[in-house]
Amino acid sequence: MAPMARPSGSTRLSPPAWLTAGFKPTPTPIPWAAVGRAAVALSAPLAVGLAAGQPAYGALVSMGALSGVIGDTADAYRMRILNIAVPQLFGAVGVTLGTLVFGHGWVAVAVLTLVALVSGMISSIGAVASVSGLLLLLNAVVGAGLPMPDPWWKAPLLLGLGGLFVLVLTLLGWPFRRAAPERSAVAATYRSVAELYEATGTPAYDEKRQAVTASLNQSYDLVLARRARQHGRAPSLVRLLAQLNVAVPLVEAAPAAHLRAQLHGPLSDTIPAAVRELADAVEEGRTGAPVLDLPTPERPAEKAVDHALRYAAAVVHKAEPDAYNVDDRLGRPAALRVRVRRAARAALFSEASWRYGLRLALCIGLAQALVSLIPVPRSYWVALTVTFVMKPDFGSVFSRAVLRAFGTAAGLLLAALVLAEVPRGWWDVPVMCVLAALIPAFSEKGYAFQTAAITPVILLLSDTLNQQGFDLVMPRLYDSLIGCGIALIAGYLLWPESWHSRIGDRLADAVADAAAYVTCAFGGAEDQGGRLRARRKLYRDLSTVRSEFQRALTEPPPTGTRAAAWWPLVVAVERIVDATTAARIRVDHGAPGPDPAEVVAVERELRELAEGIRESETLVEVRSELPGDENGVLAPLRQEVSAARAIAGPDLR
Repeated sequence: MAPMARPSGSTRLSPPAWLTAGFKPTPTPIPWAAVGRAAVALSAPLAVGLAAGQPAYGALVSMGALSGVIGDTADAYRMRILNIAVPQLFGAVGVTLGTLVFGHGWVAVAVLTLVALVSGMISSIGAVASVSGLLLLLNAVVGAGLPMPDPWWKAPLLLGLGGLFVLVLTLLGWPFRRAAPERSAVAATYRSVAELYEATGTPAYDEKRQAVTASLNQSYDLVLARRARQHGRAPSLVRLLAQLNVAVPLVEAAPAAHLRAQLHGPLSDTIPAAVRELADAVEEGRTGAPVLDLPTPERPAEKAVDHALRYAAAVVHKAEPDAYNVDDRLGRPAALRVRVRRAARAALFSEASWRYGLRLALCIGLAQALVSLIPVPRSYWVALTVTFVMKPDFGSVFSRAVLRAFGTAAGLLLAALVLAEVPRGWWDVPVMCVLAALIPAFSEKGYAFQTAAITPVILLLSDTLNQQGFDLVMPRLYDSLIGCGIALIAGYLLWPESWHSRIGDRLADAVADAAAYVTCAFGGAEDQGGRLRARRKLYRDLSTVRSEFQRALTEPPPTGTRAAAWWPLVVAVERIVDATTAARIRVDHGAPGPDPAEVVAVERELRELAEGIRESETLVEVRSELPGDENGVLAPLRQEVSAARAIAGPDLR
């Protein structure tokens, strides 16, 4: 019997996508090395504490290790040292301040509010500063809410030992894999370029180009960060940087190859295969004369790809790269002291920095004031919840509050089972080993999953300090809901900026930069390095816009719907940059150059589009096709600019 057809007018009731997006696990592989480190780092201190007759001391060391496990997110070893060690120093300051104001009522409220202001302001500096600010506030909240052992310096010392233990476990592989993360990143960049060439002429090209941009950015961040901290020039690092530099011409030739594939059919399979061979050579450290069997190029785009591939093969297989290949043509990082000074100035004088700091301080102040006026057992959990939800660079406040509530509830179910059925004592060690292993495994799946994994670990450590057992479970749920409510009201609803997407302003900047890129490519003196830096900055800006777009989609209406309306223009601007690069590559390899008046007209249209985006939430009016030679090198670029100008309508209001 056939199933009954659903009436055409009926609809299936389901939660909106913006609410359920965070509950879908990200399909990422399990980081087994991190899983093993977490299991050892959190369970071993408990075992030592029990053996020494001081389980509370072991719990504090495990808490410090937990912070190190959460902060160990970098790939390169030198960055991992910073990501773990520097936040531990801030955490020591935080727990010291919290311990000194423990039990002092309104003094604790004032101190934690000030600490929250500082934490929010420094979070905008960078990744290390963000984790440092988080740990500063978290440890201050814990120190002000839990009784710590005397004297005052013992708690920061024990927490620091936990972070140091994680650092030691992390660096065990350094002697054997000193440059392995950087080498793997550069090889991955070449493989992403191979996939990009395979996708030329197909709808998958845009997605693959975004993957190349992300991979290239990550590789440069890793290699240049290591180089900035290393005195002298290690031969292996010099070679890696040269190999990464010569991937840039391959990336730059891809838009021209994509246009050629759209008009004349796909590229030869030998091209992506040759790029993959370069990736293998980078990862294996192979040298020697390269063997390339490439088709004879005929068109300018084919000549550009052939030239870039042969150049990359020559450098990748060299044991000692030439001197002119050593420096990063896309820009070298400033000295560490210069970057620290710039970051401090930005944090002190940035309006966004103060705004986030004040929002976080308001929420922490309200949380502490509430638990000071209303007797809440172990009330530190309220401020702890606010800290995680309100962390300014972790994404949407609204989404994190919802995900935090559900994640905490799921984690409490597991914690209730452990606290109710597992006797305290030596059984805590194997239980902690299993629970700690879940943290890195679940953290990659999403915020709700990370919260569900961390919650039972914190509760088990808290029970070791307080001996409350199963009585901890329900108060923690109530405290989490109170903290989420404070974050939603005082950190979201009371701030009108939360209701508006920032994509428009950032996209306007990207369009203006695209206009400058057109001028740089065709409007004057030849500056290849400047053109490459401008292009890289543009794609970084557009990656930021994409991240902001993903964040905004998790906001409730109207923020999410307004943000979604900008998406076609984001894609259009990326295509404008690709079309500009393709035109420049074709000119470099034999195509006739454009009329200067045509370049000026394209630049003017882009700058008007940027101003139209800034002035209102409705794009400027649609114009007719830009004048110019229909067979000229800028014809595809003019089509992309006209398409971008045509994206307008009531949906953007």
